[in-house]
Amino acid sequence: MKKKVLFLCTGNACRSQMAEGWLKALGGDDFEVYSAGIVAHGKNPRAIAAMADAGVDISQQKSEALDPAILDKIDLLITVCGNADESCPVIPVSCEKQHWPFEDPGKAEGTEEEIMAEFYRVRDEIKAKIQVFLQA
Repeated sequence: MKKKVLFLCTGNACRSQMAEGWLKALGGDDFEVYSAGIVAHGKNPRAIAAMADAGVDISQQKSEALDPAILDKIDLLITVCGNADESCPVIPVSCEKQHWPFEDPGKAEGTEEEIMAEFYRVRDEIKAKIQVFLQA
């Protein structure tokens, strides 16, 4: 039976999208993977580009707001930002919960090159965390 994992973030635009993409790419058929946001901000094109540069296509994933009904169906809820982690305790969670804090690359400032460097850095941090998770 596949383990059902939900990555939750503030807007389901960057970090949770990248985490969903990495677990799908690296976890094989062992997981049913979802992502959602407290609200749905739409996917960030830079997140899509950063993942594509790593060989993972997240362009077909959806940016969705959290449907509380899914919480009864998942085995593991992973929050990937502080706001989502703070908001989750008010939502009844009967599954295992973990918090993996990552900085929001969507808030990066500077030149396009500097902003993309932040997306690549966070992308690689998420990949490393997924790899450790899969070895546990």
